[in-house]
Amino acid sequence: MWNSLSEYIIRNYGHAHKIVEVGVGRFPLVAYDLKEHLKFNIIMTDIKPSHEMIIKDDICHPDLKIYKDAELIYSIRPPEELQNCLEKVSNTIGSDLMIKPLSTDSLHIMGKMKLINYKKAVFYKSTLK
Repeated sequence: MWNSLSEYIIRNYGHAHKIVEVGVGRFPLVAYDLKEHLKFNIIMTDIKPSHEMIIKDDICHPDLKIYKDAELIYSIRPPEELQNCLEKVSNTIGSDLMIKPLSTDSLHIMGKMKLINYKKAVFYKSTLK
């Protein structure tokens, strides 16, 4: 599944200058895969960084400089209470937004996002650009 998600991002955002993953936690697999295949900046953020490559940031009280000029903001399994914060930041920056929720989570901003089934990956996406 994670390879399919990485592949989708590579195929659709291979031209981007900057992509930000929010809430990396201890699961940087997708970001690492993107860094391996893309030649531009993949930024990882989390409120409690697990290592030095992750920038500390609270998406609900964001440092917008981190997200400026990002063409895609994505989050894997974010807590439901962060969904509106993710949407607000992506709208403010003018970037696309992808959310890969837990299968048991509902998406509170679902009417604004499109369900994407790409190979083994299922996620929601809104396009603002």
